[in-house]
Amino acid sequence: MSISRVGVIGAGLMGNGIAHAALLAGLEVTLVDMFEAALPKAVATMTKNMERQVTRGALAAQDSADALARLTTSTDYASLTGAELVIEAAPEREAVKAAIYKALEPVIGPEVILASNTSSISITRLGALSGRADRFIGMHFFNPVPMMRLVEIIRGIATSEETYATACALAKKLGKTIATAEDSPSFIVNRILCPMVNEAIFVLHEGTGTVASIDAGMKLGANHPMGPLELADFVGLDTLLEVMRVMHAGLGEDKYRPCPLLVKYVDAGWFGRKSGRGFYDYSVTPPRPTL
Repeated sequence: MSISRVGVIGAGLMGNGIAHAALLAGLEVTLVDMFEAALPKAVATMTKNMERQVTRGALAAQDSADALARLTTSTDYASLTGAELVIEAAPEREAVKAAIYKALEPVIGPEVILASNTSSISITRLGALSGRADRFIGMHFFNPVPMMRLVEIIRGIATSEETYATACALAKKLGKTIATAEDSPSFIVNRILCPMVNEAIFVLHEGTGTVASIDAGMKLGANHPMGPLELADFVGLDTLLEVMRVMHAGLGEDKYRPCPLLVKYVDAGWFGRKSGRGFYDYSVTPPRPTL
C-alpha cells in the first residue's frame, strides 16, 4: 500500500517531529491535537527547525515552504478522513491511547493503518483496543525525529504482513533505518537504555556520585555523547517513569523497579527540560545540577 497522506495525533515533541519528517518526504500531513493551543506551537517549532535546516544548507527555502503548505492542523479527529495511515503520538499511558482509538473508530475507514509511536506498551494489546488488530503496528520514532535515523517497527500478534510492509516502506520514505523488534515490553532500545538511565539515578540516590560526576563519568569514560541524567531530562522524567513501570509490570523483575528518586522528581513536577527543572535547573545558562 503506497502512502501519500498521513495523519499524526499529538502535537507535542514527538508528534511535531514525525509531522516534520513526513512533510519533508513529500507527504500530505494532518496534525491533530485536542488542545488547540498546542497546534500553533507545533507549527512554529517545525517552521523554526526547517529554517535552521535552510541556514545550514540542508534544505532549500522553497522546499521548506512547500512542505509547510502540505500541513493541515485540527482539533477534530474527523479531519483525518482521507489519511491512509494514522500515527498516534499521544502520552505514554494506555488509557489515553485507548480513548483515542475509540474516538477514531467512526472516523477512519477499516482499510486505514493505525500506528502507535509507543516506546514501551504492548502492540498486541493496543491493537486489540484499536479494533483493527490486523492493521495496527508500532512505529517507534526517536527524538529529535527529523535528526534521528532509527525507527523501531513492532508487529503485534495479529498484525498483517501487508501492514508491516507498508510501515517499512513509509519508514524508508522518511529516510529512516528500520530495526524490527518483537512485541516485548519496551522493545529493543528502551529495554536497554532506560534501565541504564534508571541505574544512574540509583547511583545518585545512594550518594555514590553527583549529577556532575555521573554524567562526566559516562561521557568521558564510556564515550557517550550525553550523560544519563542529562539524557533523562531530555527524554522527560515522566516518560522515563512510565516506561520503567511498564517494564517492571510486564517483565516482573526487580531490576526494572523505578528508582524512588525518579518517582519523587516526577511527583514534584520536575520532568526535565520541558518543565525547566529535573536533574538540572534550566533557568540558568548553562544548566546547573540540582543535586
